Amino acid sequence: MKTTLIFDLDGTLLDTLEDLKDSTNYALQAFGFPTRTLDEVRAFVGNGLRMLIRRAVPAQTDEATVDTVLAEMKRYYSKNYHNKTKPYVGIPEILQRFQEEGYPMAIVSNKAGSVVSLLRELYFDKLIPVAVGEMPGVARKPAPDMVYEGMKRLGVGRENAVYIGDSEVDLQTARNAGLPCLSVTWGFRTEAQLIEAGAQKLCHTPEELYEAVHALGEIPIDTMLSI
Repeated sequence: MKTTLIFDLDGTLLDTLEDLKDSTNYALQAFGFPTRTLDEVRAFVGNGLRMLIRRAVPAQTDEATVDTVLAEMKRYYSKNYHNKTKPYVGIPEILQRFQEEGYPMAIVSNKAGSVVSLLRELYFDKLIPVAVGEMPGVARKPAPDMVYEGMKRLGVGRENAVYIGDSEVDLQTARNAGLPCLSVTWGFRTEAQLIEAGAQKLCHTPEELYEAVHALGEIPIDTMLSI
């Protein structure tokens, strides 16, 4: 049986950072707050949009204002979520190969479920059949619930699955779900940050990721979890 591939979205499959920065800064400017650089936004992402805005506004900002800025950011982002967003170079090609080889694949993301579905349809409609985003009653990453929901929709168990992501949140999610994690270095965290967070297997290019997935067929999943 082929290994099930559970992918994070932002920073793993899609480079969404410019659109996230633009939408964040639009909302910050609307309320008279200082804007943020691309590197700052890169450091803020990974825990959903509310945490992005919580980190982007001045530290003393009250929670009611955070929610108001968040609502404005979401309103703008819902219409501008793919102005500059694009798959990372090489990603569509390896997904095509995985699909042709029969690997079950799903996306799990802390983004709103509606946006995750739209991005899947826009960029991966013929490649990845399942996408799970934020929804009522399903805890967000790093809780394992989204991962389990993705596997449920695929009709598979976790016995032969691997999680693929680009951040410390993804590493935590994989641990909580009882899955090994392949960490990619082209996303929102540096290689050093991933190693500090406990990454065991780093993939520097999509081709390295493709090879790492194939190598899983030669290494029992339980062995990877114990490494």
